[in-house]
Amino acid sequence: MPGSTKTMAGLTVGGLVVVTAYTVTIGSNGWLWFAWVMLTLLTIGTLVARGT
Repeated sequence: MPGSTKTMAGLTVGGLVVVTAYTVTIGSNGWLWFAWVMLTLLTIGTLVARGT
């Protein structure tokens, strides 16, 4: 996995942790979950495009 893809995957996992913590402490926010899903799809798309 190239460096930029690895960074993007790390941000995706970190984003999941942040969104989950936000949901547990303050309550669910649909826009945060939507943004995380979009980031996940972009990460998957990057992995597929690079052939990894």
